[in-house]
Amino acid sequence: MNDPITSNGKGNGPILLKVLGFSLTLAFVFTLVANTLPQVEGEAPGEESDMDLGALTMDGFVAMGEAIFQGKGTCALCHNALGRAPDLMAMNVMGAATERLRDARYAGSAVDPTDYLRESLLAPSTYVVKGFGKKGSLDTESPMPNVGKPPIGLSDTEIDAVIAFLQAKDGFDVTIALPTEAPPEAEGSAATVATAAPLPAKTPEEIIAKYGCNACHTVLDTTSPVGPSLLDVGARLSPEEIRVSIIDPSVVIAEGFPSIMPPDFADRMTVRELEMLVGFLVGQKVEQYHE
Repeated sequence: MNDPITSNGKGNGPILLKVLGFSLTLAFVFTLVANTLPQVEGEAPGEESDMDLGALTMDGFVAMGEAIFQGKGTCALCHNALGRAPDLMAMNVMGAATERLRDARYAGSAVDPTDYLRESLLAPSTYVVKGFGKKGSLDTESPMPNVGKPPIGLSDTEIDAVIAFLQAKDGFDVTIALPTEAPPEAEGSAATVATAAPLPAKTPEEIIAKYGCNACHTVLDTTSPVGPSLLDVGARLSPEEIRVSIIDPSVVIAEGFPSIMPPDFADRMTVRELEMLVGFLVGQKVEQYHE
């Protein structure tokens, strides 16, 4: 007896329709579930360091400043041995501050080294160390951003902690007083100091400043010989190659340059920041800088 399903193909129709219907139903269910779940965008992890101000010691405050210096404040991205900015960890910061206050070029309002350090964080162009100004500015304009404003956005307490760290690291007495109350944004949190992550950057320029890209790369109006120039990166690399070079820089090392790019940008950048930066770099084809 012939198999009614295979002999003339007439039985295939209902089965195919059932399979197709089941597949479509399954796809619809998955789509519905996916769109029902919250769409979470990756955010840079915070350096959450909640401290009870009542129990905060000076050693803890100094340690908090060091963590900010190395992390949220992005200070270490430029102030290191690579030569992009003065190497604060290798120098006597308070001694240097005293000397700069005596420099004839100094035109700020600081009255002592501690005031100078605060001024250098909030108004870095007030005094620019020779050889470290923006290209073409004759050392009258600093490439360093105001750390009290976005995208870095340190609070007054966090700035005090960084200054305390810089004083203590060279053996000087810390003249910064311990905080006695939480900053305004931390009100209602049982008087704690929270060292949160920087706010997400809103423009490519903010991203470059936030993550210190110009510490090693020539980009925008800043020149640096440490890493490959980004002025023509859009003409050299595809969007995907640029993306990979940011989130996994060890995959391809540009010839003639050291392998020193931080490998943790994938963890620190938001998805929007990464894609905004990639889009900006894709458009960097050097011709626009010669108009």
